[in-house]
Amino acid sequence: MSTRKNIVYLFFYSFLYSIFFSACSSTTSDQLKINNEDTVSYIAPVPGKIDKDDFTKYYHLIKSFYENDLLPRGFNGAILVAKKGTIIFEAYNGYSNTVTKDTLNRHSAFHLASVSKTFTAMAILKLAEQGKLNLDDDLTLYFPSFPYAGVTIKMLLNHRSGLPNYAYFLQQLGWDVSKFATNDDVLQYLIQFKPPITHQPGTRFSYCNTNYALLALLIEKVSVKSYAQYLQQIFFKPLKMDDTYVFSIADSLKAMPSYDWRGRPEVLNFLDGQYGDKNIYSTPRDLLRWDQALYTNQLFKKQTLEEAFTPYSNEKPGIKNYGLGWRMDVYPNGKKIIFHTGWWHGNNTLLIRLIEDSATIIVLGNKFNRGIYDAKRLTNIFQPYFYSDEDEKIEDIKEAALINEPTDSLIDKKLKFGKDQDSLGKPNHKNKKTTVKTNVNGQW
Repeated sequence: MSTRKNIVYLFFYSFLYSIFFSACSSTTSDQLKINNEDTVSYIAPVPGKIDKDDFTKYYHLIKSFYENDLLPRGFNGAILVAKKGTIIFEAYNGYSNTVTKDTLNRHSAFHLASVSKTFTAMAILKLAEQGKLNLDDDLTLYFPSFPYAGVTIKMLLNHRSGLPNYAYFLQQLGWDVSKFATNDDVLQYLIQFKPPITHQPGTRFSYCNTNYALLALLIEKVSVKSYAQYLQQIFFKPLKMDDTYVFSIADSLKAMPSYDWRGRPEVLNFLDGQYGDKNIYSTPRDLLRWDQALYTNQLFKKQTLEEAFTPYSNEKPGIKNYGLGWRMDVYPNGKKIIFHTGWWHGNNTLLIRLIEDSATIIVLGNKFNRGIYDAKRLTNIFQPYFYSDEDEKIEDIKEAALINEPTDSLIDKKLKFGKDQDSLGKPNHKNKKTTVKTNVNGQW
């Protein structure tokens, strides 16, 4: 009888355990599905090798530009140039804070200004890959009170929406400039006041920060995470971009300050509360990780990357164009430069991707210096991308209103690569605040 009881008890408890284990397994599986829905698996590519003679040539040309064109113009910032993920030249000059005299180093995070748009755009494209939105969706599908018909997500990405710039209409419509405006404030002002559009949606290109402030809200609505949380989860953490973050007003004391061209501190204003169009802080090395990740097809499908780097503003002939979150110059010789510039307060930034050469040019500064954009001419050290003096016009990089353009005779100085581009011949500007790292022997 005792044996029969034991068998019954064993069967009973086994049955209960199987039910409990099955329930736990099901719950755990569902929970993992929820928690890992947006998780990105990523393995960083191994940097490639560069021919020794090519490396030496590249290094000296970049060093010449740095010493003879950036430093004499009061450059306070960082520069990094790489090929196949291998760093050729890296230098940090000046202070992250002129009061504390903290010198810049590889962990100093700069305000990226509009280079931030590359992350916002690619986050939207990630959500599209996941089937959580469609680029041709009308914005009213997500924000029913949005008062402009016919504006799609894709039009926000490629600046063809025709929406007015919040940098102008907020103050014009009575915003209290003593208060920081948020992304939601931008949306609510559009809904409440419906400021006039600049052109019919989809008819032409017009660079506008409102587009990317709205895209950041869209990321939050679709992902059910904050903009900062979503970028941290799908980009910053998997790529080990440990010095990169999304700025909030609460970060004001720790964030790197910026300075005007005379070295005077730039103060925050009511336009510093928005993100998506700006307000990501990062370093040259973290941006190199970002650049390299876009070669792997681990984060994105090949088709998605091709869509991002396709020119969409073809209504009039010209070299300059815009993709989905990326500027580009498309030359008659078939060459294409993928890049983005940034300018906010005293921060000037430049990220260039030369996909054909697997080369990367990154220049970040926290003291106003228009010469940073001249680094675009470094593209020609890898191969002839352009032959004419195709400079960035200041209108193309100016980020918002309320920016006073300084008058400095040095601003118009230009670097020219030509017949003597292999010639070094200019004196070395030594500066005790400068840290230059090279990789001549392949070691760091």
